[in-house]
Amino acid sequence: MKLLTATTRYYVPLVAGLFALASGLLLLRLNWALRHEADEQLYSEQLYVQRLVMREQRLPPTLFAYQLSRSTHPRPTGFSDTLLLDSVEHELVPHRQLTFQLPLAAAGQSTEWITIRKSLVETHDLLRVVVGVMLGALVVLLVGVVVLNHWLARRLWGPFQHTLARLREYDLQKHQPLSLPAPPITEFAELNQALNQLSERLVADYESLREFTENASHETQTPLAIMQAKVEQLLQTPTLTEDERTLTLLGELHQATRRLSRLHQSLTLLTRLENHQFAPAQAVPLPLDQLLRDRLAMLEPLLEARSLHVTLHIADNLPARTMHPGLADSLLHNLLQNAIKHNQPGGTLAVSLDKSAFEVSNTGPAVTGDPMRFFERFRKHNAASDSSGLGLSIVQHICAYYGFRVRYEYVAGSSWHTLRVEFT
Repeated sequence: MKLLTATTRYYVPLVAGLFALASGLLLLRLNWALRHEADEQLYSEQLYVQRLVMREQRLPPTLFAYQLSRSTHPRPTGFSDTLLLDSVEHELVPHRQLTFQLPLAAAGQSTEWITIRKSLVETHDLLRVVVGVMLGALVVLLVGVVVLNHWLARRLWGPFQHTLARLREYDLQKHQPLSLPAPPITEFAELNQALNQLSERLVADYESLREFTENASHETQTPLAIMQAKVEQLLQTPTLTEDERTLTLLGELHQATRRLSRLHQSLTLLTRLENHQFAPAQAVPLPLDQLLRDRLAMLEPLLEARSLHVTLHIADNLPARTMHPGLADSLLHNLLQNAIKHNQPGGTLAVSLDKSAFEVSNTGPAVTGDPMRFFERFRKHNAASDSSGLGLSIVQHICAYYGFRVRYEYVAGSSWHTLRVEFT
């Protein structure tokens, strides 16, 4: 819900309620004033009639019979409301009436009660006009409030909408702060200033992290390569064949350096993925079907060593995928390497590629719990394995980078594991 809609939902009922309350009070006060005026007119006529009677003068004739009536029967005195039939309109008309007892002008004269009346039609008509005017004013007021709010929203909230659009378009990889202008509204100016300062810190931190990643990758990879090369040279020394203990230690050292080198490469790749350090300009259309065939050919010795039965299904006329070559190769390699490494000797490996998904299935040991946990860093099927536990985490980050969806499916009680990457 937009902020304008939320405020209008509270503001409009409040305005309508206050206006209705004020209108009701106004109508009550106006009705009281009109009736009070009618009472005063009736009271003045009462005094006039009483003076005529005291002077023993005849009462003046009235134009309409309902305006004055005389009776020798006792009647309740005072003001009251009544309805009389209009002989012309043939409808009941509200009247205000005053009944009083005439004073005795002479001895032996019978007591008489006089009732004088005044029509309230004009009063009711006036009240209806006032109600109509008030309702019209209420409609105009509510429409004016809504229109004014929308106009103010476009005018006053314009700087905020501009800031929001700049935030949506902001790309940290361009290494540029936001540089938002200072609008005339104080609150929006403070917001833009805070966002400018935040973006400057983000750019500085991003540059520091990028430089650290590049330096760490370069400065640590070189010593690791030298260590690995020196160990390999030592292993090829003819004299070591006589010293079995030293040969065993060097073999373990060689395996440790290789594992450390792979771990370093994997962590560096994850860091670059998390910080979006792969330039979009480096992405090119790639034939994934050919890359998949080449990667399976490279893994052929490993497949034969584990006696795995491979089934490959690749759909025809597959479109090229625009990806970074290194990331595409890493995606295929880690999925295939995971299926081979955690397969059973003599097991099955099924690989499928079509225009909507890439799927790798393999036989393997049973797992308990949610298989999606293996996408976490350093999570392994077997804690004693020499695997770094980063392969599936790299797969997940590559898929997230390109907007793909990756799923790990395992049916409890079976030995069939499936990793599926869905292209969207």
